[in-house]
Amino acid sequence: MTEALVAGLLAGYGIAIPVGAVATYLVALSARTSLRIGAAAALGVAAADGLYAMLAVLGGAALTDLLRPIAEPLRWASVLILVALAIRTAWSALRRFRAGQDPASTESPPRPGRAFVLLLGITVLNPTTVVYFSALVLGRSGATATGWSAVVFVLAAFLASASWQLVLATGGSLLGRILTGPRGRLATALASATLITGLAVNLALT
Repeated sequence: MTEALVAGLLAGYGIAIPVGAVATYLVALSARTSLRIGAAAALGVAAADGLYAMLAVLGGAALTDLLRPIAEPLRWASVLILVALAIRTAWSALRRFRAGQDPASTESPPRPGRAFVLLLGITVLNPTTVVYFSALVLGRSGATATGWSAVVFVLAAFLASASWQLVLATGGSLLGRILTGPRGRLATALASATLITGLAVNLALT
């Protein structure tokens, strides 16, 4: 049981800590809205990681083989969504700044539920996550894990991912409070949009 707990925590942090386009968008979203919305989005990312950890435990190599034919379309769908979000972020910030409004303000800020579903969907589109968890599960046990050890592994992976995503959301919220001026908010929005686009392009080329 302890082995499954440690393995799950390491797996969760291993997939969550590398900063990618989703993490960048999470920080930017938290900076532009509120910690409540950012936390909901963070839990959406963690839920996707937990879901893929569970699928890896249940399906293992069979699930990896099943996802392989659609991995490329899913990857491109993720790239297109991230680029679209980056463009929308930059365009909205510029439009509000030119209108004399605070770029952080939004006409209709996403509700926590919507933020959760959005980040869940973006993260689910990354099939490499389930391949990652499958490799760890099979490498640890030599076969698909079962019983309480599987439950502990999945919960530990989810909690590890959630804790890190919440750190990112909190950091984004603090950044939003520091950059209170319209120019600072605009710079943050444009920088995050540029970084998200760059990371999405890098994802497309890998």
